[in-house]
Formats: sequence, structure tokens, C-alpha cells
Amino acid sequence: MPRTPNTRLRGLLEEADWSGAQLAAALRHLAAEHRQQLGCDRSMVSRWLSGTTPRPPVPALLLEVLSRRLRRPVSAVEAGLSRAPSTVFELSWEADPLRRLSALTRAELDPTRRRLLNAGMYSLAALALPEAWQPHTRPSPVSPRATGRAGRAEIEQMQTMTRVLAEAAQAHGPDHVRTALAAYLGHDVSGYLQASATGDQHRRLLSGAAQLTLLLGTMCAGSGADAPAQHYHHTAAQLATEADDTATYAIALRTMSAHAHDLGHHTPAVLHLAERAVTLTRRTSPIIAAYAQAHLAVIQAHHNKHAALTALAAAERLHELADTTPGPFTHYPAGALHYQRAQTLATLGDTAGATGALTASLRLRTPGERHARALTQARLAETLLTQGHLEAALTHWQAFLDTYPTLHSAHATRRLDVMRRLLHPHQRHRATALLLTRAAPLR
Repeated sequence: MPRTPNTRLRGLLEEADWSGAQLAAALRHLAAEHRQQLGCDRSMVSRWLSGTTPRPPVPALLLEVLSRRLRRPVSAVEAGLSRAPSTVFELSWEADPLRRLSALTRAELDPTRRRLLNAGMYSLAALALPEAWQPHTRPSPVSPRATGRAGRAEIEQMQTMTRVLAEAAQAHGPDHVRTALAAYLGHDVSGYLQASATGDQHRRLLSGAAQLTLLLGTMCAGSGADAPAQHYHHTAAQLATEADDTATYAIALRTMSAHAHDLGHHTPAVLHLAERAVTLTRRTSPIIAAYAQAHLAVIQAHHNKHAALTALAAAERLHELADTTPGPFTHYPAGALHYQRAQTLATLGDTAGATGALTASLRLRTPGERHARALTQARLAETLLTQGHLEAALTHWQAFLDTYPTLHSAHATRRLDVMRRLLHPHQRHRATALLLTRAAPLR
């Protein structure tokens, strides 16, 4: 049977003003960004244009490179890829977040589908936030398929689960907690959101679901599963707007921006998310405003020194004024604020200031912040080594290695890899050699 040429993909290629060779180069670059190797050249692009169906991960890569080039989301249908075997979840602000959450958690709990979900592409293009976006609307807060009732007891249960699971992830890393949270969201919480409830109670249930979904996204990011993390963060933002929960919506946008920053992206879209979060916190508590301002300082450090220092000063001032209550969405630890201060100063080239901020952060970390404390120790060791303080750096890396075996975290693994790379030139130093020997069996 003759193949049908993919005229839609050809049209997008013309709109992008790209040749087949340029598209192939962009695909190879994006694959490398996601730590993958892709053998792709002009002849392969020609085959796709003639109607050959690309195999994963090419469909997801194609959509992302075209979206970045055209500065708008490009869907599988628009690119003529709807028949391609792909695990692409559409990141659309118009999609029903409850249906998406259900699909994501089902995939999360199926080992085969979870591997495919984890192998998806993080989309920089999907960070664009529509200025006039309005949440998806339903005819009433109660689903027509509603069974049973949900109210204050279920709301309190969700709040308890949010706190317990967040504490478990902070103590032991996110990997093992992620599956438990996905099961709770997919089974229990999905049922609560379809049950009969008053308008106010339904909004509070949606708000609780948004926070749990945001927490799951952060756990995925901590596990190195960046594509599902982005989908959960996106879904949480939608749920928060449907709940009319400005605070959680602001935290979701801040989290999306922070995730992009952690992956090395500092584009105007990433900055815009951080700025939008700060704008929203004008109607929230000072502690959430401080949380948003601190991250804005981190991002602005890549764009405007004065703006970064202004945002940092605002964060510190708001933190001093704030009254907080325990909880993952109501408390911003002082140690975390100093950590963001260190990130800002390091980007601005103030290494000594960053060292002081990391030292303060480490001093203020509580025993329950085991994961954050280990990451702070690793960052402090890295900063000290750049200043030539090898012995002091080794002390903090020793402490990092003491905790590392109890953590299951991609962030901790990255810091371990950085430690090995930075210490390699010093391997003839006796204490360094002993540390590297101790770290050798760790993964």
C-alpha cells in the first residue's frame, strides 16, 4: 500500500523555516538534553514526510522541537502524528483536569505504562501560561455520576495524608512514597471528587486534590521523572483554579518555574511563571508571598541583578513578618529561604555570600529535613571547593555520604555525581581518595 505523505508535518516545517537537516539537528540536540542518543538525519526526516510513522521517542521529541521553534504548543494531530505509537499527554489548559489526573494515576500504577510515562519529554514550550485562561467549567460542583457523599471528614483526611506523605518524602526521598500517593489520588481522592458535596466542601476537596497532585509532581521531579512531574504540576494548577484557591495556584506556578530552573532553563517563560506567582501572592499570606519572592530572586539572577536583589530583600522582609502553621503548604522553613538566597548569590557571582547563606541554611535545618539537609551539605561542599577549601569541603561531603544510602532521590544522585567529578582532580590527596573509595559502590 502506498504511504500518504504527511502534509501537516511538512507545513509545520515550512512555518518553522527549517530544512530536514535542521529539524534532524534540533531533534538530536533535544534528545541529548534529555540524556538520550538519537540517530537522526535528513533522510529520516524525508521518510517521515513521505508518510512513514516515527517510533517513540521521536513523536514526543518532534512536538517539543516544533513547539519551541514556533513558540506555541503543537499537538500530535496538528503534526500528523496522531496515529504514531506515543505516550504524549496533551498539556492543554482546556482539558478536564480530573480526567487527566485519572489517566495519569492509572498509568502511574501500571509498571509498563509508568515506564513509558517516565520516558516522556519535559516540554519547555508548555510553560507558556495563557493570560486570559479561565478554568474548565462544569454545570455543577457535583458530577452526574456522583455516588455517596464527601465532606469534612474526607477533607481532614486529605490534609493529614498531605502532611504525612510530605514528611515521609522529606525524610527518605520521594521514590517509594510516590506510588502510595498516586494510589491514594487515583482511588480515594478521585472518588471524593465525584461524590455529592456542598459547593464549599467540593471546592475544599478540589483544593486538597490540587495540593496532593502538586506534591506528587514534586516527588516525580525528585525521582528524575520530569515529564510526569510537569503533567502533575500542570494538573494541580488547573485544580487550584477550579477550587478558587489562589494560594495553591500561586504555589503551583512557582513550582513549575522552579522545576524548569532545576533542569537548567531560564527562559522568559520560566521568569514569567515566577512573576505571575508573585503577583498572585498579593492576595495570600506573607509566608506564601515570601516563598514566591525567594524563587523570583533565583530566576531574576539570570536576567537582572537589581531585580534579583530586590526580590530577595522582599522575601526576607516578608518571612520576618509571617506567622506560620506547620504543614507543607503553610510553612516555609528559614533554612529553605537561606538556600534560595545562596542560589541567587551564586548565580550573581558572590561565592562568599553563597557560602555564608548555605552555612546558615545548614544550621537551621531540622532533623526531619533529612533530604534537604543532605542536599545543602553537598552544595556547601561544592561551593567551598571552588574557593580552594578542600579539607572543609571533604567534611561536608562525608556528612552527605552518611545520609545518602537512606535517600532515594534523583537530586541526591546528581549531587553524588558532581562530587565525584569535582574530586577527580584531587584523587591523589589521601583523604579525598578515601572518600571516593567510600562513594564507589553507591549509585
